[in-house]
Amino acid sequence: MSQGMCPRVSPLVVPLLLLLSAGELCLGSPSCQEVRTAFQLRQIGPLKWVPDVPGTDEELQVCQHRGPTCCTRKMEESYQVAVRRETLQTIQSYSFELKFLLVGHATSFQDAFQSLLHFAQNHTSSLFESAYRALAREATAPVKELFTDLSLYILGSDDTVEGAVQRFYDNLFPLVYNRLVNPGIGTMRQEYAECLRMTRQDVNPFGSHPKSLVQELSRSFKAGRTLSKALNMGVEVINATEHAAFTRECGRALVRMHYCSHCQGLTLIKPCVGYCLNVMRGCLPGLAELDQPWWDYISNLEELTNAMAGAHDLELALLGIRNQVNDAILYTQLNGPRLTATVDKVCGQPAERVVHPSPETMPPPGSTPAPKPPIEAQLGRLSKKRRDFVSYMQRYKTFYSALAELLCEGELVRDSSTCWSGEDVVESYTNRVVGNGLQAQKLNPEVKVRGLDPVLTQVKERLQRFNQEMLGKVEGQSDRVGTWEPGSGDASGDCDDEDGCQGSGEGDLKEDNIIAKTADRWKNELFTKDPPRGKERGFDTTQQTTTTSRPLFILKGGSSMLRPSLLLLLLLLLPLS
Repeated sequence: MSQGMCPRVSPLVVPLLLLLSAGELCLGSPSCQEVRTAFQLRQIGPLKWVPDVPGTDEELQVCQHRGPTCCTRKMEESYQVAVRRETLQTIQSYSFELKFLLVGHATSFQDAFQSLLHFAQNHTSSLFESAYRALAREATAPVKELFTDLSLYILGSDDTVEGAVQRFYDNLFPLVYNRLVNPGIGTMRQEYAECLRMTRQDVNPFGSHPKSLVQELSRSFKAGRTLSKALNMGVEVINATEHAAFTRECGRALVRMHYCSHCQGLTLIKPCVGYCLNVMRGCLPGLAELDQPWWDYISNLEELTNAMAGAHDLELALLGIRNQVNDAILYTQLNGPRLTATVDKVCGQPAERVVHPSPETMPPPGSTPAPKPPIEAQLGRLSKKRRDFVSYMQRYKTFYSALAELLCEGELVRDSSTCWSGEDVVESYTNRVVGNGLQAQKLNPEVKVRGLDPVLTQVKERLQRFNQEMLGKVEGQSDRVGTWEPGSGDASGDCDDEDGCQGSGEGDLKEDNIIAKTADRWKNELFTKDPPRGKERGFDTTQQTTTTSRPLFILKGGSSMLRPSLLLLLLLLLPLS
């Protein structure tokens, strides 16, 4: 009877029932442990914000999900902070090598230039020590000032090459006149020496040699100055890239792409390729807008470097100062009698006092001229650095157009048939994938783009203008910027402010920051070996001549104050006898 009320159970059924019960228990108790682990490993926020088991949170703004979620509002806020930080770090990791290249070459270029400048200064000083011992001690200061001014010009000072060269010859004239042309004068009075300095450009004791030196140095130094400014411009662009601002819409899109899958417990799923490109291109339209200006910038660097290695080689120009100065002094000595007659009319005759040369100005018996420094060791140092730099920079021409792909490359899934679409796991992304740039983002299905980052917009405009100024395409640019007009180096008489033409003395425009807001227009002179006339190339070569005001001085024995140039003109009208 009892057997009828309690039917027998097969021994195989009991284990099966226990297994089903355990399965139901496991299925009914999902966990957020993997989410907690990822949250902790990525240092997103306090672990206490992550629930142990999925639940519901109606306050979620971005990762909204119909079913249970492992996310809370505080987690979501932490995700937004973390994803911005991580994206910027990734951008910086890709731009680091480029920035290191720019900064490193700028430093290397400056070091090599300063070394070359010091060598050229010693090379020029050796001229006086070997050929003009009477001037060696006194010429040290003018030579040092000349090379200091040239160094400051390369670094972006407001001075000009012409101003530096003219001051050098102004200071050199009293020394040459006193020690070589009229060595019997002895110690020259300060007033007389000042008169010689003030009237040097009118008396023209060195002939055309100062103008020739100005022309030679101006072409090469303008190219070197432009390269220095270009390197600073590149660093500024990279700095702006590394600190790009993300909009609110971008931040939400980044969270959806990177972390909303975690809310469903999917910590290993990767975003779809097209989905990632849409998000990144929608977040970085300002950087993509830099693509064309950046491409032009590197192209200009290449052309500039090629030009500097040719007719405008900086090394040859610096090392050639010695011969230019020597030729100028020889010209003065050959024209000594005429020069003395002219100076006597302008500055009067100094009180002659025969003084034998001091021991410091006389070569000791049996001494030999100082040997010339080895020039060959200095040639090619800057050129090699420039060539290496441009070859590296060529790799980064498409940096801004390919940045979105670079950022997505580390997030792509290569060995999986599924990916994350921002809402669910799918086999492929079906939305339209937009291109780069602001205009393309109008159709972006993932990020609403309302405009560009103002900082990046300003950087783009400055980069565009810098490129245009390097190519000489700025309309109506002032002559005082130091333009390189076609034909300025020939004998036709066309010249600019730094080719020795008397007049402007304005110098370059001032700079407000680490870059030069104005650059030299050098394309016609720089890119062609024998450039045609300006009007044939579409450039206006009209020169504007202004008058430079010179200091006034008082002639001995009179109270009237005349400009030296006017006085010289009057005196030259008189017979030299």
